[in-house]
Amino acid sequence: MTFSALPAALPTISNPVTGPISSALAAAYDLLTRLGLEPDSGTTWVAALVLLVVGVRLLVLPIAVHGVRTAHASARARPQLTELSQRYKGRTDIESMRAMAEERRAITSEHGVSPLGCLPMLLQLPVFFGLYRVLSEVAQHRPIGAMTPDLVASLDSARFGGVAIADRFTDALAAGPGAAALMGGLVLAAATLTWASQRFFTLKSSPRPEMPQVEGAPPMPDIMAMMPALSFVGVLAGGVAVPFGIVVYWLATNVIALVQAAVIWRWAPTPGSEAHAAREARRAAHAGSSEGSGA
Repeated sequence: MTFSALPAALPTISNPVTGPISSALAAAYDLLTRLGLEPDSGTTWVAALVLLVVGVRLLVLPIAVHGVRTAHASARARPQLTELSQRYKGRTDIESMRAMAEERRAITSEHGVSPLGCLPMLLQLPVFFGLYRVLSEVAQHRPIGAMTPDLVASLDSARFGGVAIADRFTDALAAGPGAAALMGGLVLAAATLTWASQRFFTLKSSPRPEMPQVEGAPPMPDIMAMMPALSFVGVLAGGVAVPFGIVVYWLATNVIALVQAAVIWRWAPTPGSEAHAAREARRAAHAGSSEGSGA
C-alpha cells in the first residue's frame, strides 16, 4: 500500500472501531454535560477527548503490564539464547536448525517469553485510526456511529482557543495567529513529551541489544539512540496533517505514557538495562546507609 492510497484505505481499516470510538466519545460528552459543562463548548469536547484517552489507557493497561513482563522474561532468557546461537553458529543443515528451534522454544517457554512479543501494543493503532475517521467525518458535517447529527453540529461548531475540534493546522492558520499558536504549541508539546519519554525513560529501561553488526551500518545502540529524535520529528510532521482533536488525543496519551514510562523506569526496569543498574545501585546505597545507622 502506498502513502497516496492510505486516505482511501482508512475507512476500511477504521470501520470496525469507529462504532465503539464514536460511542465512547458521545458517552464522555454526555457525562460531562450532565455534570454541568456547557454543551457546545470546546472545553467540553476537549475534556471528552481526554476522558476517551483515559478510558483507552485503562483498557490497554493489562497489555502494558504484559509488555513489561515479556521484556523481563526476554532479558532472563537472553544469556541462554545467546549461548544457543553461538553453539549452532554455522550449522545450516535441517536437523541442526530443527534442534535449535526446539531448544529455543524450550528456553522461551521456561522463562515465560510471550510468542506475541510487542504485537499486543499494536492493538492501540485501531483507536487512532478510528478517532481519525470520526473526526474526519465530523469535519465533513457527516454523522458517524453514535455521533448523531446534533452531536456532529455541536462538535463542529465548538471552539477551543479559536480552533475547532475538527480543524487542521491550515485551518488554524486561517483562523488567526492565536489559533495557529495554540495548535502549534500543543503539537510541539506532544512531540516533546514523546521525545522525553523515549529519551529519559524508555531507552534507559531497555537492555542493550545483542545483535550482530552489519558491515557498513551504524551500531544498533546508535540507531536506538536516534529513535527519540525521529519520533519527535514524526509527531511534528503528523501534527500538521491531523485534526485538532487528534492533537489533543496525542498530547493526553503522551502525558500518561510519560508517567507510565517513569513508573517502569523507577520500579520495574528490565534486567540488563541502565535503569536496572541504577535501581540496584540505589538499593545498595540504601542498604549501606541502613547498616551504617544500625552500627
